[in-house]
Amino acid sequence: MIQNPPDYRHDTVLPLPLEVKANAWAVDAACSGNPGPMEYRAIDLATGAQVFHYGPVHGTNNIGEFLAIVHALALMDRQGITDKVIYSDSYNAILWVTKKQCKTKLERTPQTEQLYQIIMRAEQWLRTHHVSTPILKWETKQWGEVPADFGRKK
Repeated sequence: MIQNPPDYRHDTVLPLPLEVKANAWAVDAACSGNPGPMEYRAIDLATGAQVFHYGPVHGTNNIGEFLAIVHALALMDRQGITDKVIYSDSYNAILWVTKKQCKTKLERTPQTEQLYQIIMRAEQWLRTHHVSTPILKWETKQWGEVPADFGRKK
């Protein structure tokens, strides 16, 4: 994933548009089917390195997008990172994080119970922590796929 730095940027190795902050993490999720095997990850926009990856577990893409943002927020909080922003291409996930609730319609079954426990933990974290990290919408139509994209779209 690491490339030569573009001529027009000196703060990243990725070919990012000028309006995108490089001092950021981009998050994304992928799901094969809905529901189906779901995973999510974060990429550091300055280095192109993967920050974290979770899954696959049985879930939905929206749940993965939500959990990716919360995972990034919690990791930044735990590591004392206060100067970065988070980019997500999911309007729903950003809204759910703002409202501190994952509004999924995924049926709660023995197969999804482990994921529901993680969702509950994420919601509890949001209720008990002050979030000051900006969560910005990745504008896919203008900028192309978010750098954390799994590249599986057809």
